[in-house]
Amino acid sequence: MLHELIKVWFEWSRDMGYWGVFAMMALESTIIPVPSEIIMPPAGYWAAQGQMSLWGVILAGGLGSTFGSSLCYWFSYTVGRTVLTRYGKWLLLPPERLELAERWLAEYALGGVFLSRLLPVVRHLIGFPAGLIRVPFGKFVLVTFVGSTMWCGILAVFGAKTIGQQPELLNDPQALTQAVKGNLVWFVLLVVGLGAGWMFVRWFGNRTRSV
Repeated sequence: MLHELIKVWFEWSRDMGYWGVFAMMALESTIIPVPSEIIMPPAGYWAAQGQMSLWGVILAGGLGSTFGSSLCYWFSYTVGRTVLTRYGKWLLLPPERLELAERWLAEYALGGVFLSRLLPVVRHLIGFPAGLIRVPFGKFVLVTFVGSTMWCGILAVFGAKTIGQQPELLNDPQALTQAVKGNLVWFVLLVVGLGAGWMFVRWFGNRTRSV
């Protein structure tokens, strides 16, 4: 069932062109579990084959991610903490995860939003706490777009190169996902390391000023 659904996502992002990439990445940035790892790499490969522009694919993915995350932002902004806390578990956002994300954003705000867009799993949930703590929407959109476009660019370039060498990956979504995760693990570790370093510098600076 999942295999067939993934094939449908493949076909949509291919046959609908930029709009397909936009739509799939918009869904990926909401509660609908459409992995960016199976959308952007094939789109990058098809761009390399001349079906689309690589920059167009990356831009469509970044805009789609920003749009989907903005929907999450305004949903939580509108319904408020009480509703989201009570029903968040049905949105794959249990109360403890929501509280953790809120504390993260309350302390690091826009930097936390940016880093989250470059990390799997948490990237599609960040819009909910951002709406709850009222992160300025214009700044949220800008930071989300920059981070999302970077992530989409990495995946698209990966797809253009790796799938070009192994086109059979298009017929095996599980193998494609494993290939993406295996090759991006160092990038994720780099993002985590940079984030930890940035948080330490900020913490040390605040501590120094308070002495």
